[in-house]
Amino acid sequence: MHCQRATSTIAFVTSRKEPNAWERANGPLNGAKSMPAKFYTSPAVYEVEREHIFGQYWFFVCRAEMVADPGDFRAVETAGGPVIVMRGVDGKLRAFANVCRHRGALLLRGTGTGNRIVCPYHAWSYNSDGTLATCPDMQGVDGFDPDDNGLAALRLETWSGFVFLNYRTDGPSLLEHLGDLPARMATHRMDEMRCTWTKTYYPKCNWKLILENSLETYHTGILHKNTVGRQTSRTLHTSGNWRGIQVLSGRSVATLPGVVPPFPVMSGLDADALLGTYFTVIQPTVQFAIAQDCMWWLNVTPVGHDRSILEVGGCFPRAAIDDPEFESKAAAYYERWDAVALEDFGVLEQQQLALGSLLHRPGSLSWRDDEVQAFGKWVCERLPELPV
Repeated sequence: MHCQRATSTIAFVTSRKEPNAWERANGPLNGAKSMPAKFYTSPAVYEVEREHIFGQYWFFVCRAEMVADPGDFRAVETAGGPVIVMRGVDGKLRAFANVCRHRGALLLRGTGTGNRIVCPYHAWSYNSDGTLATCPDMQGVDGFDPDDNGLAALRLETWSGFVFLNYRTDGPSLLEHLGDLPARMATHRMDEMRCTWTKTYYPKCNWKLILENSLETYHTGILHKNTVGRQTSRTLHTSGNWRGIQVLSGRSVATLPGVVPPFPVMSGLDADALLGTYFTVIQPTVQFAIAQDCMWWLNVTPVGHDRSILEVGGCFPRAAIDDPEFESKAAAYYERWDAVALEDFGVLEQQQLALGSLLHRPGSLSWRDDEVQAFGKWVCERLPELPV
C-alpha cells in the first residue's frame, strides 16, 4: 500500500507539470508565469550562469577610495573565484585572481597595504603590478619563464568612483555596459561621494531572488510594514545592461518613515531625480539605490545555487560627511539599511526552501512584477540552454 501511494503521488505531480514553463515565464506579462523552480534551485543552471553570465559581464566590487593609496589591497570573493583589487606603487588600480601561479594557494585575505604579495605556502612573491618577483628553487626548471608566471589579471574599469571587474579579456567597455545610466544619474555627482559604511550578510538563497526583490515594491507594505511601509513606484525606461524603478517620494527613503532625513537634498539635482529614489539593478549582480541625499548598494556575490554573499554599502556627499554631527546623523541611515536587508533575505531564505517543494508550480505574475520578469528574461537570453 505504501508503494502504491508513493507511485500514485508521483504520477499526480508529473501530470501537473507545465510543459512550456520557460516560455510562459518569458511571454507577455499579461498571462506570464513566474520562473520555474529550477531557475533558482538547480546546480546545473548555476554552473551555466557562472560561465555565461558571471564570466562575461561587468560586476561591481568596491569604491576606489577603499584602495586609495599605493600598495592598498582588498581581497574579495566573486562568482568566478577569489580576487585581489590592488593599487600599485605606480598609483594604478588593478585586479588579479587571488591564486598563486605555483600550485594555486590563496594569497591574501581581508584588506591591507604592501608593495609585494607573498604566497604563504611556498613564498613565491609578486610585485604590486602582478609581475612575478621571486620564485624559490625554480632555477633550471625546463620551460619555466618568470615573465609568463605573473598573476592572472582581470579587466578593471571605474565609473564615478565605483570599481567594476570583468573576466573577459575583450568585449564592451564598462560605459558601454552601463548604457544611459551615467547620464541619468549625472546630477547626483556620485564621483564626489564617499563610502562610510558597509555590512556583509550570508543569505542562504539564490542570487536572483535577491535582485528580483530589489526590483518591485509589491512586497513593501507587507514584508516591510513595520519599517519602510507601502511604497509607490514607476518603472524606468533604460538602455544598456541595467533596469530600475523609482520609488516616488518627496523625501529620501533612505531613513525609516518616522525619521526626518538628517541631511539635506543634494544641490543641483534635476527634476526627475527630485521625484524620488532610484532602485536600479546593474545586471547581473548589484543594486544601486540612489536617493536625494545619499546612495547605497546591495552587492550580491553568488557562491552557489542556493547561497550568496550580500554586501550593503552606503555613500554620502562630502558636504554631509563634513558635518560635525555626521556620525550621529548617519546612524539613522545605517539602521534603515540593516533592518530592511534583514527582513528581505529572511523571507528569501524561506522562499528558497519553498521552491524545493514537489508541489510548487509557477504562479501568475502581477503587473507590479514587470521588472522582475524583465530581469529573468535578461538572464535566460544569455544562457545557451535551460533544463527541461
